[in-house]
Amino acid sequence: MLSGVPDMDKEQLNVKNRKMRVCVATCNRADYSKLAPVMFALRDDPDTELQVVVMGSHLIDDYGSTYRMIQQDEFEVDGYLHTIVRGEDEASMAESVGLALVKLPDVLVRLKPDLLIVHGDRFDALSLATCAALMNVRILHIEGGEVSGTIDDSIRHSITKLAHYHACCTDRARRRLLSMCEDNDHILLAGCPTYDKLLSCNVKNYDNVLSKWVGEGAKPKDFIIALQHPVTTDIKGSLKMFDLMLDALLEFNVKTLVLFPNIDAGSKEMTRMIRLRGLEHHPNFSLAKHIPYDQFIILLANTGCLIGNSSAGIREAGAFGTPVINLGNRQIGREAGENVLHVRDADTKGKILHAVNLQYQKQFPCSYIYGDGHAVQRIMKFIHKIRNDLEKPIQKSFIFPPMKDTVSQDIDHILETQSALAVDLGGTNLRVAIISQQGEILHKMSELTPVTYEQRMDLLVRMLVEATSKAVELSCRILGIGISTGGRVNPHEGMVLHSTKILEEWSSIDLRTPISSKLHLPVWVDNDGNCAALGEKKFGKGKGSEDFITLIVGTGIGGGIVLNNELVHGANFCAAELGHISVSMDGPDCMCGSSGCVESYSSGIALQREAKKLHDADELLVPGVHLREGEEVTGKHVIQAAQLGNKKAEKVVETACEALGLAVCSLLHTVNPSHIILCGHLAPHYVDGVREVIQRRALPSAASSIQIMVSDLEEPALLGAASIVLEYATRRIY
Repeated sequence: MLSGVPDMDKEQLNVKNRKMRVCVATCNRADYSKLAPVMFALRDDPDTELQVVVMGSHLIDDYGSTYRMIQQDEFEVDGYLHTIVRGEDEASMAESVGLALVKLPDVLVRLKPDLLIVHGDRFDALSLATCAALMNVRILHIEGGEVSGTIDDSIRHSITKLAHYHACCTDRARRRLLSMCEDNDHILLAGCPTYDKLLSCNVKNYDNVLSKWVGEGAKPKDFIIALQHPVTTDIKGSLKMFDLMLDALLEFNVKTLVLFPNIDAGSKEMTRMIRLRGLEHHPNFSLAKHIPYDQFIILLANTGCLIGNSSAGIREAGAFGTPVINLGNRQIGREAGENVLHVRDADTKGKILHAVNLQYQKQFPCSYIYGDGHAVQRIMKFIHKIRNDLEKPIQKSFIFPPMKDTVSQDIDHILETQSALAVDLGGTNLRVAIISQQGEILHKMSELTPVTYEQRMDLLVRMLVEATSKAVELSCRILGIGISTGGRVNPHEGMVLHSTKILEEWSSIDLRTPISSKLHLPVWVDNDGNCAALGEKKFGKGKGSEDFITLIVGTGIGGGIVLNNELVHGANFCAAELGHISVSMDGPDCMCGSSGCVESYSSGIALQREAKKLHDADELLVPGVHLREGEEVTGKHVIQAAQLGNKKAEKVVETACEALGLAVCSLLHTVNPSHIILCGHLAPHYVDGVREVIQRRALPSAASSIQIMVSDLEEPALLGAASIVLEYATRRIY
């Protein structure tokens, strides 16, 4: 131990007999609005000693000298640190991090905090977290796990890895922290502390605030707030966007309050653009370096629109239903309410102006994604719980997913293609394929599905063994086996719970255990409809979409539902049994034992039934439709006949389209997905008819926005089965 530097471990020995020392370091106007509610609670708590460190842009006049807010709130400041190297470019940001790392150790040695609270994703906060972690000070990170789409993501996630405890704002952020191997016991879903103040603020008391910041006589909803920051990973692009935004606002010609940007690289050029246009003298424009948060809330609640790329538009504005135009990609990853209109490629003045015309003076429903007004209460309870950990070792642990023991590698192993064995076990065919991480089908085998359970399992195992041998020839490293099968499946146990008559002897079947034991590979099992949805999500038209439905129309009818980027299984793994949506009170009998299901009208089996009826009545075959001697009549014959003008065959296909369209209408009105993907060999024959039914039968609001499309994937169920393996084996996302 160096002379003069206290032993932090010894300092903690008597923690139960004294107040817990909690240090809050604030770096700028934005993080103080989040930290202040927690600071007030800490100051009033009899069991904690609040320590306050003020640094960063708080101490710079060009950014409002916002340290005065902290003084006005009567906090006793334990240290002021000038940590900003001016220049407002990439180099000065890096130098500022280094300067803070030089100055912070002396402060932490003097204050000896038990816990350091760090907020958000700014480069100043990275300095704080780095210094505290190296000096064995426990860190509580507020607002980790979020995604905003810029360098802030890298900084935020770096702080997450340094922090010992996390207070996040949304459940999605919590789940991201878990996927980053953070300990669930050290994660608190608190909500955003600003909502504690925001939801209790009287935003109707606006006269003085509007007059002060917008101008005399300013009225609610008759002005715009512009707040845009530079994007450090694309400074040139963000400057162009800022320039276009100012031009659009000048042309729109209403009262506009422009807040100066933060201190990131590029802010100096943005400020210069404001000055060059003479906006400080323009009758419709008012400028502000900083606005106290309680007054900013009132402005935000009463503006006609917020434009720019500030997180305030995503987080706080939603609580008031304030219309927001988010320019560029800076906040594109954040959860947002319907009040936010994204303009990702804001590359023309006309595009921005059009967005302003769409959003200005609208009123949207209030949304409370980021808080319910009780965050501080939860955080204080969490801090008291942390107190019990202070005498435990400080070494942070990560919760990694289970992994096999590492083995030595040779060059052939390194050069292998990581792949999955995928199985599609349907009512007609049993197929096995080797599929690469990129979704390329490297090898495929197909056999008719045997009738009995024993024959089915024997054939499946034989095909899998053959495929593993083929994988060696192809230099493929098999990560696992994914099985797509008909029936109701418990994917957690690898069990087929129940199946319809399409697959006989296929209920209460453990698929995972015998196959995993035989091939010594991990096995995942899911319903074929769910697998098709996963295939579309990873490799097809569902890629990048958070809400969509896949509908398979083949021998039977099935599907999968993806909502909020997650596959829906249901309480009893019975979700997305889309073939058994009832479309008629007294329709044909279905293979499930009921009647009137869409599968009894629109599946391959249903078409085959109707084709046989027509054939038996000598009403099926027309010139161009051929049935070889001994060939079985199938659904393809009735489709061919309909295409060649057979009126009765046309009626069969029209009825099938009508039934499928009605089922889709029910899905639109229940789930409201962004699009529906039709898969299977019947999909191209149904898509136009389904679209027509939707336009005729669905609610206009649902019909106008839905996209009905046919899958481009050759084998969606096989690809989906492979995707389970590939996602689980690499990042366990499912």
